[in-house]
Amino acid sequence: MNTLQIGHLRLDLPVVQAALSGYSDWPMRALAREMGAPYTIAEVAIDSFINKLRNRSRTRHHLLVHPQDHPVAAQLTGSDAEQFAEAATCMADAGFDVIDINFGCPAKRASGKCRGGYHLGDPATAIQILERVRKAVPDEKPVTVKMRRGVDDTDASRQRFFEILGAAESLGLSAATIHGRTVEQKYVGASRWEFLREVRDRFPRMTLLGSGDLFTAEDCVRMIRTTGVDGVTAARGAIGNPWIFAHARALLDGDVLPAPPCVHEQRRVLQRHLELAQQVLPADQYLRQVRKFCLFYAAWHPQDNAVRDDFLKVRTEADWERVLQRWYDEDRCGRFPEHPGHLNQRSMIGSVSTSD
Repeated sequence: MNTLQIGHLRLDLPVVQAALSGYSDWPMRALAREMGAPYTIAEVAIDSFINKLRNRSRTRHHLLVHPQDHPVAAQLTGSDAEQFAEAATCMADAGFDVIDINFGCPAKRASGKCRGGYHLGDPATAIQILERVRKAVPDEKPVTVKMRRGVDDTDASRQRFFEILGAAESLGLSAATIHGRTVEQKYVGASRWEFLREVRDRFPRMTLLGSGDLFTAEDCVRMIRTTGVDGVTAARGAIGNPWIFAHARALLDGDVLPAPPCVHEQRRVLQRHLELAQQVLPADQYLRQVRKFCLFYAAWHPQDNAVRDDFLKVRTEADWERVLQRWYDEDRCGRFPEHPGHLNQRSMIGSVSTSD
């Protein structure tokens, strides 16, 4: 069956929306849910930020959970087990159904404090965080963890990875998401899917999700079928591609891959994304935030390069309307992006910081 179990949550599709720093905000998650994602994970938040958060118009969307969002997870990163547990309690109280602990982010911090994937080099601290968070969060709410395959490719790093994952299973965490790159790799080189197969063999009873190089629905299905993971998290491949969930569902059901969205369907989704952003983001933020996604949405258009260039020039809603009128007024067949990642993210919009 094409289902996924995370604690008591039973999802009807084993392809979920991953956490992406700067991207998987409420508008992206709400749109993903409308278009078939069974479960979404909010962009990673630093524990100290959550603990200091106040009910202000510019920041309250970080704790926003609507009834139609369920099930939804909060993802946390941090350096101190006590602060981590406090922030986890805050996110659980805000209505998030799952607390996901981030031991996967490869970004180094200027403060010099160990966060994200670098906890994989310190099993004692990592396990303390797992234990504190599991105790702090109500029993009925699953706690999960996101990990890379280690800090580096040394045998010592490999041993630490399995020590931490074993502790997660023993402490009763409901699932683990495993990314096939090391922390030091960041996003360079291929994700080693064969490592996911090894983790599956060593932890046959644990719910495992795979991550890394999932840019298309075909990638998602192939990872599930070749590695034995229970599900996958669509990260960079879901930016500007909310169709990935319906496409994956079709393939898992044995159907052919649906045709790429036509130009009018692309316009509908673009307009809906902007509407959702307007609901929660300040007036000086929502257009700038959605424009980042438009550089990825443009990859589906038959004249993708010209459309992308025009989106780069958008500064006002009038600019936005002109782009839609110029490129999306006439309905045409869409196209699948030629590049598996839709864009060269670093050259077009700078480094895409994700928790993937």
